[in-house]
This record gives sequence, structure tokens and C-alpha cells, in this order.
Amino acid sequence: MMINYSCINRLRTLRDIIRYTTTIFNKSGIFFGHGSDNAYDEAVYLILHSLNLTADNLDIFLDSNITENEIRKILHLISKRVDLRIPVSYLTEESLLQGYKFYINKNAIIPRSPISEIIQNCIYPWVKDPESITSILDLCTGSGCLAILSALSFQRSIVTATDISEKALKIAEKNINYYNLQDRIKIINSNLFDDIPISQYDIIICNPPYVNTQSLNNLPEEYLHEPIIALDGGEDGMSIIKNIKKVKIFLKREGILVLEIGNEYNNFIKHFQNINPTWITTANTENSIMLLHKEQIP
Repeated sequence: MMINYSCINRLRTLRDIIRYTTTIFNKSGIFFGHGSDNAYDEAVYLILHSLNLTADNLDIFLDSNITENEIRKILHLISKRVDLRIPVSYLTEESLLQGYKFYINKNAIIPRSPISEIIQNCIYPWVKDPESITSILDLCTGSGCLAILSALSFQRSIVTATDISEKALKIAEKNINYYNLQDRIKIINSNLFDDIPISQYDIIICNPPYVNTQSLNNLPEEYLHEPIIALDGGEDGMSIIKNIKKVKIFLKREGILVLEIGNEYNNFIKHFQNINPTWITTANTENSIMLLHKEQIP
């Protein structure tokens, strides 16, 4: 869908450009799944970011005039979103999760894990005293968002954030520095547990690659902009998950594992018939995140 730049003279106000962008997004068939679930919210976010405005300013500036250069910039972003199917977060290099802002680029998946909701609630009721948590391991940290949320929720904890991708860890480091948590979050380049010094943690969090091959081949174009290594879970989505059995060595006696498996519930059950985890329901997921106590791990 080619953007019609001849419409510039008819787009005068912020209200005009939001209406226009929402219409374009609705007609284009783009997929929403990286922070918003509808055309209007995505249009507002993209436009306000382009204008260096916040959502709090929206009502105030709705009828303000926009300059031609501002409109051209917005139309260019719309074109990239629609024609190239680039997720908005990659266009703005910013993602919001649980009210927190994270820097992001194409070297890491866009922050969206529902584990973030559980962390925000301090993993209650399974963790009864957040101040008792002093050590957390975040496997497959990507942008570092879950490690950062963990450090903010469990304020006495030291967090270790690991990933196989050095490029992703550079993004994580930038986000960690943004929140001034470099003294509390340690970064390690490691393929799961391979290069992590033996230590024991109160909590281990893991959002691994888990998309099965058939699903991977049918993903909307937007997801194809994300690193394949962060999505690909092999034929049945379990190729990485099957290798995290070492987790028991790294957990304290009362330690817990919080593991995300996305839509691979049936495949997980096939592989781990002897495990009976607690399935945690979030606002938008069910049977996607499990909690295991150390003694439940074979």
C-alpha cells in the first residue's frame, strides 16, 4: 500500500493525522501483537512518539496544527509500518512493558512476556516475602526487561541476566544502565547454563525460544523482523526447554522456576509427563507460564 503524500495539505491537525493513520492501518491488514492490539492505539503511539509528545498531552494538542515536515516524517513511518510490516517498537526503538520503557532494536525480540505481570506482583502468593529474595537468574534475557523488572520488584536481590546473543546483551546493558541497575544486574553471555558459574538462586526466570516449526513458518510478517534465534524452538517447540533440566542444580532448596512456553502446552505435556507444575494465569494467557518448586523438577 503506497502512502499518498499528496494528502499533506489536507492533514492539518494532530486529530487529522491520527484519523488518517488509523484508517490506513485498518485497511492495510497489518498484524498487531507487539504492544497494542488495534489500529487506533498503534497510530496514537507512533504519532506521539514521532512528535515527542506523551499520551498525557493527547487531549491538549488534538487540534494543534502539525508542520509539513512533521507530517512527512509521520507518513514515512506509516509507510515502513504498512509496506515493510516493521513492528512499531522497532520503528521507534522503544517498547513499553508494565509501564516501563525499554530500548529495543532488531537484535532482540520486542518485550511482551506475560511473565512481566507475574514479576510485577512479586510472584505472589508463591513468594510471600519479597525482601527474602536475594538472588535471581534470568535465562534468555534478550532486552533485559524481565531482569530489570525483577530487580525493581525484589529490591534486595542481585540479578544475573544471560543470553546466547552478544547483540541482545548490548541492548540489555543499555536498558540496565538507563535504570541505573548496573550494580545489581550482572550480564553473562551463555548458552543456557554453559558459562554460568555454579551458584544457587531463589528464583530462576526463563522465557526461551519456544515457537514450533509449523507455527514459525506461519507467523505474521511482523515477527520475521525479530531474531529467529529468539523464537525458534525446533520441530515441537521443546528443543531449548528440554535442555533446562540443569535448573535444579542452580536453585536453592526453596527455590522456584518460572518458565514460559507460549502455546506449546500440549507438546510440553508430551515431553514432561512426570512433571505437575502450577500453571499461572495472567490477564491474557492460560497454560503458558508454569511455576515449579525445586523438588518438582526431576
